[in-house]
Amino acid sequence: MTWRKDSALRDGIQIGVDLVGGYYDAGDNVKFNFPMAFTTTMLAWSVADFGPFFGSELQHAHDAIQWATDYFLKCTSVPGFVFVQVGDGFGDHNCWERPEDMDTPRTPFAVSRTNPGSEVSAEIAAALAASSIVLRSSNRTYAARLLSRAKTVFNFADSYQGNYNESLGPWVCSFYCDFSGYQDELIWAAAWIYRASKLSFYSDYVLKNMYKLDPPYNGGSFAEFGWDTKHAGINVLVSKASLSVFLDSIPSPNPFVVNADKFVCSVLPESPTKSVSYSPGGLLFKEGGSNLQHSTALSFLFLVYARYTSSIKNTIRCGNVIVKPTKLADFAKRQVDYILGDNPLKMSYMVGYGQKYPQRIHHRGSSLPSINVYQKKLECQAGTSYFFSSNPNPNVLVGAVVGGPDIHDKYADSRADFPHSEPATYINAPLVGLLAFFKAH
Repeated sequence: MTWRKDSALRDGIQIGVDLVGGYYDAGDNVKFNFPMAFTTTMLAWSVADFGPFFGSELQHAHDAIQWATDYFLKCTSVPGFVFVQVGDGFGDHNCWERPEDMDTPRTPFAVSRTNPGSEVSAEIAAALAASSIVLRSSNRTYAARLLSRAKTVFNFADSYQGNYNESLGPWVCSFYCDFSGYQDELIWAAAWIYRASKLSFYSDYVLKNMYKLDPPYNGGSFAEFGWDTKHAGINVLVSKASLSVFLDSIPSPNPFVVNADKFVCSVLPESPTKSVSYSPGGLLFKEGGSNLQHSTALSFLFLVYARYTSSIKNTIRCGNVIVKPTKLADFAKRQVDYILGDNPLKMSYMVGYGQKYPQRIHHRGSSLPSINVYQKKLECQAGTSYFFSSNPNPNVLVGAVVGGPDIHDKYADSRADFPHSEPATYINAPLVGLLAFFKAH
């Protein structure tokens, strides 16, 4: 991507900690570590489960994961602290400027023993552990370092429990406030560390604490999965054969499998217990903005669970509807096909893919002239005219997936309509594994 250059090379310098690296979450220039860590966990899960299908893209996936984990190692390098954000969201969102020109505050925010943030710390631990699994084949020493740090950060998150909304609410809650509590992230992280280490301490932790996900074992949130809520992901992950070694002591029927099945039944269009909506063209919808994050994340879980249920020759019952594993894979493929252009508008919601795709995405760097083309600095408000311009973005952010159409399959293609036109890393990450699988099948 020749139109992008280095940015934020002094992050952390004011406190003497190197916080350079990582990813901006979406169309802004802030590093929000909670969604960034979830993105990393999902990218690593994509490779862990679908790596054989990546072909020549596998090394690129490893590079993308390590770009994040290098940063998270920095964020967890000071004992007793976990850095969870770099940049002031309000200052950043007040400006429409290229990341290379940033003059907004690059304030680092951290949680600590006295101001805890268990959800973001545990999600970072999950990302480090999941990444250690996939990077082990290429760099065992580095992978061992990731796993060791994951254990340390998990211990910190568990020992000093608290919600980062309370510690950093004024700075995080207009952007990535935690609504589901932190118990799901603690269990999610423990499950990932178990998968990476096979240490019984972490499987025991999952079993001892699963009741904290709402009785009976997250009955209230079994259908939720995303950067904030991990419940459905926990059930699918723990149900898988790779984790079944520690499930002998779970009462029958296995609550993780029961809830994973309930999750499937809450999503499938033909299920009598469906709790999501669908557009006329067949796109899954849940409340809130950036809807395609739900389509990609839930489809990813469907595909993982389809392969698991197929391996044990299991079927799922949704009332009087019998669901075979192939039905789950077909559902996931339908969502992916919709995103790539098989929809009423015949529009691909992946930028740069297909004949018709979003031209005016809500993304600063994409919408402003490249520093190659316009080398003078664009101040904070200097980009406003570009924001309101009806012209297509001058730089194509190839591969980025935007928030998507509305529930009527309509898409305005307007930068101002950010719930639909803004791309985000956590929309893309689950899609990577899906695409790898369907490329090979």
